[in-house]
Amino acid sequence: MRNRLLYLSRYLPWLLLLLGLDAVSALLLWLSEAEDFGVLVPLILLGTVLLFFVTAFVLIRVEQKRENAFRAFLNNPDLINEENLIRTVSAAKRESIRLLGTVLREKDLACSRAKAAAEDYEEYVEAWAHETKTPLSLLTMVLDNQGEEIPAPAAFKLEYVRSRLQEYISQILYYARLKSGRKDYLFEYVDLNDCIGEVLDDYSLLLKEKNFRITVQVPELSVFTDRRGIEFLLGQIVSNTVKYCTVMSGNTADAADTEKYDSADREKRPELKITLEQSETEDVLRIQDNGIGVKECDLPYIFEKGFTGDSEDSGKKATGMGLYLSKKMADDLKLGLEAASERGAGFEMAIRFPRV
Repeated sequence: MRNRLLYLSRYLPWLLLLLGLDAVSALLLWLSEAEDFGVLVPLILLGTVLLFFVTAFVLIRVEQKRENAFRAFLNNPDLINEENLIRTVSAAKRESIRLLGTVLREKDLACSRAKAAAEDYEEYVEAWAHETKTPLSLLTMVLDNQGEEIPAPAAFKLEYVRSRLQEYISQILYYARLKSGRKDYLFEYVDLNDCIGEVLDDYSLLLKEKNFRITVQVPELSVFTDRRGIEFLLGQIVSNTVKYCTVMSGNTADAADTEKYDSADREKRPELKITLEQSETEDVLRIQDNGIGVKECDLPYIFEKGFTGDSEDSGKKATGMGLYLSKKMADDLKLGLEAASERGAGFEMAIRFPRV
């Protein structure tokens, strides 16, 4: 009904024009002193109004039919819908409709090919990542079972390589997962401390190599989320901390023995602190470090794909994907993710879990 009134409003100027002609006709009849003036004028007005509404009704039906055919043609520009649309337009517009149909069908074909290529690429990346896990698992098994037979420096380097490979494979798998139209998240109540413990265990070698002092002050809490997703999110934040925190010593053997550092050195050691703030509406997990931090001008862009800032040596090795994937994962899990930093005074990430 609303559409019909909208169509009718387009023809109102014609009604006004017809009524103007009726007024002129009535004036001429009055000037000619016609005997039936009082009867003729109302009949003329009534005929004009009836003629207008009948004509407008027919034209509105034609326009609605044309619009429906055009919408069907846009949704599916095949030859059948093209012919149906051509029957509703004038001969002058038919060639343009045929040209439009040809262009739209070519675009649809190109989009279908691009979609198929993207799906093939996604399947290949996922298959590659899963296949890479086999030699990675073999390396893990060798290090676990025969680690004592391997010289300590070599074993450490192999374990370091294994840890970094695992991180990069996880990144590419979750990147494919985030870009996929199929999401396999399992939302349930998970113990937040268990997730934090598993992530710290996964990155224990890197944290040990960088000589981190770790503080976890999180009470027992279950959050409603996807376990794999939140562990990936936490892992990317911890990995980012490891990359950009100050390194006290390049000697891993010395780093294992924290008693060798005096009080001044302890203050300079890289630190990872995880705390929890609770309110009536949400739980906020804060992950802080005392690293180099981020410039104020760079802070709004840290979640953009490929952004690495100018983090000196660490930036040269960064891909700019970690925090980008973190933000995407947080959005998928409906969690808030915020960053705060001051250059030279550390970096903080806050994950906001809404209360369910």
